[in-house]
Parts: sequence; structure tokens; C-alpha cells
Amino acid sequence: MADENLGRHSIGWAGAGRMGSSMALRLLKAGCDVAVWNRTRARAAPLADKGAAIVDRPADLAGRDIVFTMLAGSDDFLAVVTGPDGLLSRDGVAPRILIDCTTVSEEASARARAAAAERGTVFLAAPVSGNAKVVKAGKLSFVVSGPRPAFDEALPYLAALGVGASYVGEGEHARIVKICHNVLLGVVTQSLAEITVLAEKAGVPRHAFLAFLNQSVMGSVFSRYKTPAFVNLDFAVTFTPALLRKDLELGLAAGRRLEVPMPLAAQTCEIVQALIGNGFTETDFAQLLTLQARASGLALEPENVSVSDGLSD
Repeated sequence: MADENLGRHSIGWAGAGRMGSSMALRLLKAGCDVAVWNRTRARAAPLADKGAAIVDRPADLAGRDIVFTMLAGSDDFLAVVTGPDGLLSRDGVAPRILIDCTTVSEEASARARAAAAERGTVFLAAPVSGNAKVVKAGKLSFVVSGPRPAFDEALPYLAALGVGASYVGEGEHARIVKICHNVLLGVVTQSLAEITVLAEKAGVPRHAFLAFLNQSVMGSVFSRYKTPAFVNLDFAVTFTPALLRKDLELGLAAGRRLEVPMPLAAQTCEIVQALIGNGFTETDFAQLLTLQARASGLALEPENVSVSDGLSD
């Protein structure tokens, strides 16, 4: 997306994992001035070839106008923001706007927001929907909460990272929206695994069943996106079972706090726990299909059928 305001700010980026590096790369390709920190420096090194400056500590990003964080979870996020070498650790120097894209608890987000306010930094919670492949396809989306003027100022960069952002208000509203989103992600994936195995055990090829589903009113961007994994059993990591378990647990904790019963989410969380207990750790959470097949006495084989993930259509 071309925007006359894009590139007016210096950008800091903390976290160069699968998601973070893909997102930072989009800003670099858009011509932005980007400095990157990652705990393992070697993982950030490829971004240097694309024009990024690589720094040694999160604190080295403090002088940037806008700093994005994309980290593993609440503890890592708070350490990077408020720790001894964190983004807010330098006397007299702090980012003007801090944008966190990590899926963290509302409590952790509120702590970071308060710490940022003490340093005069405006904080936006901006968790994402999508993974590294979605980022590459330009279809990442954000849900954002915090002061509206800061959102408006940051919007050109959010738009450059994907299809745009939904503003949902002040405070931590974006956090609960993202947690609800990822609870649904788990429940839907388990349901998709169950019905796909049911159809296959009745004699219907997975690719044929999913082709019908994807063209029906029950099809979705997500069911189309996961179809190649389900059909050809390519479980290259987009989101690990441990990360899904973390988000389900955050959702269940919110449900208890707000007195909202969540029986389907609770059962799905236990199924994801069983997935991890069965050794499916460094793999994609779509392995829920494999676990369901095992429980059903079905041996899965790749169908080796070319199917679209819907991202490039």
C-alpha cells in the first residue's frame, strides 16, 4: 500500500522469529528504516542483507520513533519492554509509540502500558491474525486498542504489513479479541479434524471432502488455508501446539474471571494437551488431524493432490 506518511518514522523491531522476521521484511521492502533486535542474533542476520540494522539489546531500539514487538509470550514480552536492558530502560530515551503484536495476557499488557506511560511512550496492543505464510501473501490483519491518535499515526505501517487493522477501543480490548480468536482457532481445527476423519473413514478422500466443504457456506479462509496440510500431511510449523495451548489457557482464564462457561474450549485444550503429550511438539497444530485419526483407528497417508491454500487465488 502506498502512503505518503509511510517511511516518515524510524522503526524498531524486537523479535525476529518466524512471524517477526516476515513482518519486518515487509517494512524493509516498503522502504522503511528498520533496526532489529532478536535474542539469538543469528536469526536476525538475514534481515541485515535486506537493509536492517541489527542491534545488541532491546534498549538499543529506544531511540526509534515506533517500536514493534513480536515475541513468544507474556514473560518474554515484559522482559523485553521492562527488563534491565529493555526498551524502557534508558534514561531520557524511549520510543514515542510502542506497538505489541504478541498474544499476551491482558494483565501483562496492562503492566507494559503503565510502564510505557511513565516514560511518555504511547502503547498500542496490536495482536495479529495469521502466520508467516499469511504475512508473505500480504493478508495479515491486526486488531488494535489504545489511544486513537497513535493508532491513526501508526496505521500506514500496519497497512503495509497486511490488509489493515481493526480499531476496537482503548485499553486492552484488543487482547481479549485476539484470545477469543485463537480459542476459536483451536475449536475449529479440532472440529475440522473430526469431520475430515469421519468422511475419510466412510471412504471419501480428504481432498474431495474438503473441496466440497470449501465451496459450501461452511467453508472459510481458514479451512481453505489448512486444506493442503490436511490433504498432503505437510505439517511444517505455522503455529505450534504449545502456543495454541497457551492461548486456550488464556481464554479459559478469561472465562473463569468473567464467569463465562467454555466447555468446548476446555475440551479442546485437553485434546491439544494430549497432542503435546504424544510428542507432537515441534510441528504444526494441524497434527490434531493425526491424533484424531489414531483415535479412530485410521492410518493416514498423503494423498499427493495439488490443492490451493486460497492465499494466492
